[in-house]
Amino acid sequence: MGARDPEATKARIFEAAVAEFARHGIAGARIDRIATAAKANKQLIYAYFGNKAELFAIVLEKKMLDLAEAVPIDPDDIDGWIDRLMDYHAAHPELLRLLFWEGLEYGTDELPHEDGRREHYRHKVAILQDAQDRGVVTDAIPAGDLMFLLTALANWTAVVPQMRRILVGDGVAERDRLRSSVKEAARRLVAR
Repeated sequence: MGARDPEATKARIFEAAVAEFARHGIAGARIDRIATAAKANKQLIYAYFGNKAELFAIVLEKKMLDLAEAVPIDPDDIDGWIDRLMDYHAAHPELLRLLFWEGLEYGTDELPHEDGRREHYRHKVAILQDAQDRGVVTDAIPAGDLMFLLTALANWTAVVPQMRRILVGDGVAERDRLRSSVKEAARRLVAR
């Protein structure tokens, strides 16, 4: 029998949980399916991550940190940032699915780990506020509102691909045109 590797087991559980939660949401996810997909004992999931809601919170927190690391906000290059954000979500659609499920599950109720999430966004808003203070982007819209609007603009095409297909089309030329339109809208939102 081989030696146990707790870190490898945690990693398998994490990846299985990402897939399960992205597909079924919090309420529909099943720890049994996560355990089977991870080739792990169900009790290990509870030991390593706590209950299902806590596991979801940990999964989402880690995925958000991955995004923040991969695509830092750059108010000095809004076009580039929008491109990188849209590319990231195209390559990692599970993050937006997780956020959408979280919204459906919690609505306006307080989230597990909400203080950490607030801090995550406080940093991003501070970057936009600095850009406003430097005169790089408009200060007509509060920095937090601007962050919300820019991310919604960039992310919505990935959140509702069926609406993108119906309204815009699904060919390469249509997707490229929409991306250009999203970037133009973002430029207008931040314009001084």
